[in-house]
Amino acid sequence: MGLTKKDFFTEKQNELAILFKALAHPARIAILQHLIQANACICGDLVNELGLAQATISQHLKELKSAGLIQGTIEGTSVCYCIAPQAWQQLQSESGIFFGSYTGHKRCC
Repeated sequence: MGLTKKDFFTEKQNELAILFKALAHPARIAILQHLIQANACICGDLVNELGLAQATISQHLKELKSAGLIQGTIEGTSVCYCIAPQAWQQLQSESGIFFGSYTGHKRCC
């Protein structure tokens, strides 16, 4: 097997990129904000709250779940979603380290 582009970067760099990629759409930010505000599992009312089509919401939920930022449980015929606490802590920690690593320079181009 050959190397992939991901092999050129550290595991932490790849993990952070996956998390940031999941955040790189305004609908996903809105979904996360709604889940955070509700502070509970949400089953099906995202369509009404966000005004997006069910298929669109489902695709964004799939991306967020794939990145590990949310988790879902099946209850009857519906899937309920909430923030994945461990992944959220990782995102807070890693992004804090990343953004905090820039200390500013007195001289720049």
